[in-house]
Amino acid sequence: MKGLLIALLLAWSATTACWAAPDIRVHGLFGGSAVLVINGKQRLLKKGQTSPEGVTLIEADSRQALLEVEGKRMSLGLSEHISSSFKAAEVAEVRIPRADNGHYLVSGFINGRPVDFMIDTGATSIAMNLHHAEQLGVNFRQGKKSVASTAGGMVSTYQVPVDKLTIGNITLHQVEATVVIGDFPSQVLLGNSFLSRVEMTEEEGVMVLRTKF
Repeated sequence: MKGLLIALLLAWSATTACWAAPDIRVHGLFGGSAVLVINGKQRLLKKGQTSPEGVTLIEADSRQALLEVEGKRMSLGLSEHISSSFKAAEVAEVRIPRADNGHYLVSGFINGRPVDFMIDTGATSIAMNLHHAEQLGVNFRQGKKSVASTAGGMVSTYQVPVDKLTIGNITLHQVEATVVIGDFPSQVLLGNSFLSRVEMTEEEGVMVLRTKF
């Protein structure tokens, strides 16, 4: 009887030691579905589906996926990674495929509000027009007033720090932005005030951004 009890305890200990929460990375996001890499295997999950590894997709859109694992819920954006201990990977990484028009486009957040960016390595800072700034709640009139030359002539601008800017699982604070009083640029530009604070590489048509340590 004693030998049987020891054997059962050893089997329970081995099972416990082998069990760990899955390693999850988001590779694609769509309305109602997500492409995940779970423990190295790619899985396409639709809303409500559970993978063989026990990962359930609660909901998904183009910005993030809400997952449930072992009764815990977590939200992950594109290229975000959760390790088997439910801790974010040491180096935050965002992978951005090149669009058909040759530009790199990525969704993110400014001060918690959603925004679509175009990466522009020629822009010295985050750049947006007056309407973007108003929509994003950027209090630009408290910034430093200046002027800039555009194809349409000289325009007034304001230099102002953005409190919080998030791309995927990369978040930076106090990022310099330029607000142009007018309709230019038509899309918010992710310029060097952000890009210079991350590691940036290009791999076969994919822009890779990583945090610096």
